[in-house]
Amino acid sequence: MIKYSEEEGFIKPIGLNFREGQNKNIKLPEVAVGVFSKHLYDDIVEKFSSLEVGYFLSTNMERNVYIIKYKGVEITFFMAGVGGPMISADLEDLIKKGVKKFIIFGNCGVLDKNIEDCSIIIPIKAFRDEGTSQHYVPDSDTIELNPKYKEEFKEILKEHNFNYTEGYTWTTDAIYRETPEKIKYFKDKGAVCVEMEGSTIAAVCKRNNVEHFTFYYAGDNLDAVEWDERSIKGDSNLEKKKLVTNLAMELALKIF
Repeated sequence: MIKYSEEEGFIKPIGLNFREGQNKNIKLPEVAVGVFSKHLYDDIVEKFSSLEVGYFLSTNMERNVYIIKYKGVEITFFMAGVGGPMISADLEDLIKKGVKKFIIFGNCGVLDKNIEDCSIIIPIKAFRDEGTSQHYVPDSDTIELNPKYKEEFKEILKEHNFNYTEGYTWTTDAIYRETPEKIKYFKDKGAVCVEMEGSTIAAVCKRNNVEHFTFYYAGDNLDAVEWDERSIKGDSNLEKKKLVTNLAMELALKIF
C-alpha cells in the first residue's frame, strides 16, 4: 500500500467557493485564524468588523470564510473543519487563496487531571495516530508542532494571566477508540492531551512550506476512572473560552 508519495495530487485545491457579488480573484490576508468551536466562531464574527468573502463547501454543510479587522489589522478567519481530512482541505484551499501563516485553536482532552479546565496547552510534538498526515510527509511516530512563535505566544499568555502546559499531544481520528490501554501508552510517552487535528495541521503546512501555530484549551479529562466531561460542551464555561480568542488574535498581530 502506498501512503506517502512525492508526486503532486491528481485533484488540485480549488480555493474558496463564492456567492454572487463576491470577488473570485480575492487574495486573502496572509495570516489566518481558525477556530473549531461554532460558539467562538459566531462570537468573533459578531464582535469584530467582518466581511464574508467566500465559503467552504462540502456535501452536507457550508462554512463561511471572513476577513475580520482586529485592532485595525485584516486577518483571514474561518471555522476549522474537525478531523484530519476536513482540516487538510481547509488549509489547502486557504493556501491557494494566499494564506501563508495559520493560527488554529480549539478544545482538547487532557491526559493529566492536574491540568486545569480551560487552561492553555502548547503542543510541541504530535503522535501521528491518524491517517491524513501519512499522505503529506514520510512515515514517523511523531511530527514537530509549532516550530515558530512559541516564545511570542508565551509572552501573550503572561500578559493575559493564562496558565499553560507544554508537552506532546496525541492526534487520533477515532474518538470512541481512546481506550484505557492507549491513554496509558501515550501518557507514558509524554502526551499531555488528545485531539484530532494537530499532526495533520503540521504535516500539511510542512509539505506546503507555510507556517502554523496551534494551541488548545483544556476540556474533558481522560485521567480518571470514568470519563469526566468537564467543559467539553461548546457552551460550557463559554465566557472563559471567549477570552481565549484574544490570545489567537494577539498572536496574529505579532506574526504579521
